[in-house]
Amino acid sequence: MKGIRYFEAVVFLLLLGNSAHYAFAQYLGLSERLLARIEKEYGAQARERVASWQALMIATKAAPALPEGAKMARANDFFNQVEWVSDIDHWGREDYWATPVETLVTNGGDCEDFSIGKYFTLKDTGVDNDKLRITYVKALEYDQAHMVLAYYPTPGAEPLILDNINKTILPASQRTDLLPIYSFNGESLWLARSRGRQLRADSMTSLPQWREVNERLLQELRE
Repeated sequence: MKGIRYFEAVVFLLLLGNSAHYAFAQYLGLSERLLARIEKEYGAQARERVASWQALMIATKAAPALPEGAKMARANDFFNQVEWVSDIDHWGREDYWATPVETLVTNGGDCEDFSIGKYFTLKDTGVDNDKLRITYVKALEYDQAHMVLAYYPTPGAEPLILDNINKTILPASQRTDLLPIYSFNGESLWLARSRGRQLRADSMTSLPQWREVNERLLQELRE
């Protein structure tokens, strides 16, 4: 996380748009060609991680009666297995947003990568987008910016927090170590201090990180 620049960047996340939503929805059907390339470039264990993620989503999707709490636990536990690595050490860049495939094949990522992976895993397995908000917070104990995924069982309810620092899914009221700033999903943006007031970003035109991640998503799906 990169301080104020990230605070500003969150506003633009709404630009993900329908194409990226469609892209992530298709992760249930990653091609054999893509898996073969992953194995060739990154090794058999990398392929196994991606295949395991796909199998998790397929199995979850095939169990419509599975409670959403169980879906959250699966997504949270799965991505929390990945090693935390800073963007500069992992990618040689100060701020890089990885696709879930990139996170898994390299077996590394940081908090936004984990939150993105969990968010789209839950969306792909039938959790309503309105219940999910990727949330930018300040981790008070570390005095640094951080990202988590919040799940709202009903509108206005207290959210449950999926995190990689504290890996137990807890109500937000029990995460006094986190100070929320912004939250967003693929459609809307909220300010933490606006008491739920939704902001629109229709006038926003571009965010390089999301444009790049969308391009990479679509490329992965074309394989």
